[in-house]
Amino acid sequence: MDLKRVAKDTAKVLTNYMTYQALRIVLDQLGETDPPQALWLHSFSANQGVQDGDAYLQALLVEKQELAFRIMTVRQLLAEEVADFLPEMVRSNIQQSNMEYRRQYLERMTQLSISDPASPEQQADSDT
Repeated sequence: MDLKRVAKDTAKVLTNYMTYQALRIVLDQLGETDPPQALWLHSFSANQGVQDGDAYLQALLVEKQELAFRIMTVRQLLAEEVADFLPEMVRSNIQQSNMEYRRQYLERMTQLSISDPASPEQQADSDT
């Protein structure tokens, strides 16, 4: 298991997601203050795609530098605010999710292993 590679890949995914969240925030802000600019950014983002945050920002820098800088600023602020409690939240969410999946699996296995076709009440009624 290459933990450094896993960490690097995870950081890349989180960076891309922070870019997406920053874009959403900027779109919301522009929707209130500058609807034509919001419409342009929405259209640009739909055509460009945001899956790769770095490629998205590079393309946006060519088209509208001020919007790219605004998204980068919001992304950085998000990362600074979220970075402190994100590791514990991820650990906790994974732990809870794993416990829930195990519980569901055990319930299914328990239900499958009960193979008597009639319930104990039905058997008692038929014996009398």
